[in-house]
Amino acid sequence: MHRHSSAAAKPFSGRIFSSLERFLHVEAASGIVLLAAAVLALSWANSPLASSYEALWHTPFTIGFGTLIVAQPLHFWINDGLMTVFFLVVGLEIRREMHEGALSSVRLAALPVAAALGGILVPALIYLAFNTGPLLRRGWAIPTATDIAFALGVLAILGARVPPALRVLLLALAIVDDLAAILVIAFFYSAGLAPAGFIVAGLGVLGVLAFRWLGFRHALAYTLPGFIVWFGFLQAGVHPTLAGVVLGLLTPVATLRGRQVLLTTANQALEEYRERSQLATGNPHELVQPVQQLGRAQREMLAPVLRVEATLHPWVAYGIMPLFALANAGVSLQGLAFGDPASRAVSAGIAVALVVGKPLGIVLAAWLAVKSGIAALPAAVNWRGLLLVGLLGGIGFTMSIFIANLSFADPGLVASAKLAVLIGSAVAGLSGLLIGRWILQSEAGKLPP
Repeated sequence: MHRHSSAAAKPFSGRIFSSLERFLHVEAASGIVLLAAAVLALSWANSPLASSYEALWHTPFTIGFGTLIVAQPLHFWINDGLMTVFFLVVGLEIRREMHEGALSSVRLAALPVAAALGGILVPALIYLAFNTGPLLRRGWAIPTATDIAFALGVLAILGARVPPALRVLLLALAIVDDLAAILVIAFFYSAGLAPAGFIVAGLGVLGVLAFRWLGFRHALAYTLPGFIVWFGFLQAGVHPTLAGVVLGLLTPVATLRGRQVLLTTANQALEEYRERSQLATGNPHELVQPVQQLGRAQREMLAPVLRVEATLHPWVAYGIMPLFALANAGVSLQGLAFGDPASRAVSAGIAVALVVGKPLGIVLAAWLAVKSGIAALPAAVNWRGLLLVGLLGGIGFTMSIFIANLSFADPGLVASAKLAVLIGSAVAGLSGLLIGRWILQSEAGKLPP
């Protein structure tokens, strides 16, 4: 039995070790869908059908039961509802990386954390240099985020010559960026906090913990307490999407039963299925029990944090994020006040911060961390590779547009900020693609270093 269990462990271990590869593939491929959604939104908002674009997202929609009723336009349910699932996946990624990934130790996390902090501080300072007024300063966090899907999509275009360590470094940096953006939203873009809402959210968290203690294993069981956390945050004045992060961080990172026990159970179920299928009774119902037992063992072989992330990630990458782009990237060029000094300052600050500030901050902070001995470059990554990471870090898009919606009440400033994010992200992506090709060719000896 032990020999069979060891043999069964090999494909299982292969699935675990290939989870990062599948994650990177989904992110890279979804960048194409995300780009298509953004182009469609921009074209739609500037076409003769522009009025239908605006009307669609303002369509009223009501959800809830009893006294827990939320009536909001469709745009709200995308930005504040569906994006909660996006933040849930972000929370799951952070939880997983803190447990056994690039953020699981001080030594491993030092370089991406330092680079990410530099990629936040320098763009914020550049934006503030362009925007000194109190109202305009609220947009300082817009150019500080990195879009994982687009950044990894550019790396995918560059091909197999990109060192795997460089992909992991970019992914870790983007995850730290997401964590910083979450904290920024919580502390700087939440107003009028209501204690009663936190009590409701706390009850939802207690519900999640109680379900875990009772051994509830199916993710759908946590939908109700998750909705209570979301509704509590909404009532408290905290952006409700942060409920997704809380739920992600509460997700267990270990299997409920030991891996060897699960392998033994799976082998026993297979053996029982083999024996029953060879019997001449002809009753197919006798096969149900071992198949169900095998299914439970197979499902539990992955820790809940991996299982939920693997289930939700494609839906987020190919559904929620493109829908968010479709609903938010439709900037009407006719509605932009190009002659308004405030709009020009916001646009210039965001674009320059993304294209120049991001790579400057990432490379400078990483250099200081390495020179001070706090961190070290991965074996297959050099400073030119880190420059490529810095350039791709300037692709803000999803999170930048999300923060732009929270930064300004003036629709003109929001539109200017979104357009600057689109332009800055496009320039950063194109720069990363062109300079990345030169760097990789140089590393391969096709060009002089």
